[in-house]
Amino acid sequence: MPGPSSAAFIFELLCRGGVRRLHEMQVHGLSRFGPVWRARFGPVLTVHVAEPSLVAQVLRQEGPEPRRALSCPWKQHRELRGAPGGLLTLEGEAWRGSRRLLARALLRPGAAEAFAAPVAAAVAELVARLRRLRRRHPRGLVRDIGTEFNRFGLEAISWVLFSSRLGCLGDPGGSRDRGDTEAVLQSVGAVLALTLVTMALPRPLLRLVPAPWDAFCHAWDQLFAFAKGHVDRRVAEVAARGPLAEGDTCVTDLLAREHVPVSSIYGNVTELLLAGVDTVASTLAWSLYELARNPGAQAALHRQLVAATATNGITSGDSATTDCATAAATAAALGRLPLLRAVVKETLRLYPVIPANARVVPECDIHVGDYLVPRQTLITLCHYATSRDSRFFPAPDAFRPERWLRHGDTTGDTAGDTAGDTPGDTPGDPPGPRHPFASLPFGLGPRSCVGRRLAELQLHMALAQILLRFEVRPEPGGGRVRPMTRTLLAPGAPISLRFLER
Repeated sequence: MPGPSSAAFIFELLCRGGVRRLHEMQVHGLSRFGPVWRARFGPVLTVHVAEPSLVAQVLRQEGPEPRRALSCPWKQHRELRGAPGGLLTLEGEAWRGSRRLLARALLRPGAAEAFAAPVAAAVAELVARLRRLRRRHPRGLVRDIGTEFNRFGLEAISWVLFSSRLGCLGDPGGSRDRGDTEAVLQSVGAVLALTLVTMALPRPLLRLVPAPWDAFCHAWDQLFAFAKGHVDRRVAEVAARGPLAEGDTCVTDLLAREHVPVSSIYGNVTELLLAGVDTVASTLAWSLYELARNPGAQAALHRQLVAATATNGITSGDSATTDCATAAATAAALGRLPLLRAVVKETLRLYPVIPANARVVPECDIHVGDYLVPRQTLITLCHYATSRDSRFFPAPDAFRPERWLRHGDTTGDTAGDTAGDTPGDTPGDPPGPRHPFASLPFGLGPRSCVGRRLAELQLHMALAQILLRFEVRPEPGGGRVRPMTRTLLAPGAPISLRFLER
């Protein structure tokens, strides 16, 4: 199997900043070695797969309990601290049980809409904060929107997980901008920034230079302490109040009703907390960044949103106390808007939050193309490379939401929703081969993203309310922002945009 030498790969990672450019290295690997190649990442030999049909081949052989990795620093932290694992780190039957319960709470049709009211409240607070921030600048500029969207992500996911209102989106500069919530956001960033570093560096080197590992463990400790405090508060509150009112529920409640041990609740909600902040924030930032650079697409989406507000029962979203039924109806209506869905899909194609997925097939050797890959081999599925492949997406680096629409599409539902959302044939999108596994931003199969519906709900509601109120334009004189890998794919520089009142 082709691939770079160990020395060349380590040099690229550690001396040329490759750890921050793993997504680009996928593209380079595909062009240099073909769709399958091997490389040694730290102490682990990895087989990279960057062809949609071969990605499908791997996923169809992964079995009912696929593993993400042979070893990872997240699991090592749990073992070192004696901390409970969650959906992202558990394996085997323990993982299967957590997955079943959380999928029932978050993935079944209509499940996400149960959280629409608190998400709508967080969106209203986000819009009010953006309005205050833009008024501070003579040209309506809001600097580093990713930081603001991280606050929104934490506010929304905290309500979903343990019905806590944190006040992350209060008056800029106020006292509530500091304290626990800022520490949590810093911890999320530290975990994501240090995961690949602690994975790539050999154990002996980490013992000689322990600072990255110590900082990584401290960040996880902070997240566990934060989540534990809020879980304990919620469990005690529910026990004191008795039966909950309709619509007053959260993931902690759902797990407690299933008699899940409280330690398992801690593990699951802590990992969901980490997963629920940066993922939504970066996608929201990239979406507005691309819409600002493509005013025609933004204008078309604004027209669709205005029309839907007039005819489809979508509320204005001005109130932070929208009732549950109204919020759920709005969320469902937004999910049926074809161009809104297409904008999110195209953003996730260009900037997949998880640029690569790891798989270990533990039980047997598997075929990947012309190769037989031994069991227990780490396989990296290169989603960034496949989603930027010109064979499947003409002009792959261009932002073209229309490539996801069908002629006469009025629902936004495409046949590809079950396996990668296959693009439709649209004007300006030349006919070509399509593959449903070319863009898999939420993964597929048993290890797919359990929070997909919730993430889409937050993205749809936030984009709709922001674009109904503001025209978004690029920062004057601002340069092109490129992505970087920090476990997830994130903007490589702060994104600043102008928000002009409509």
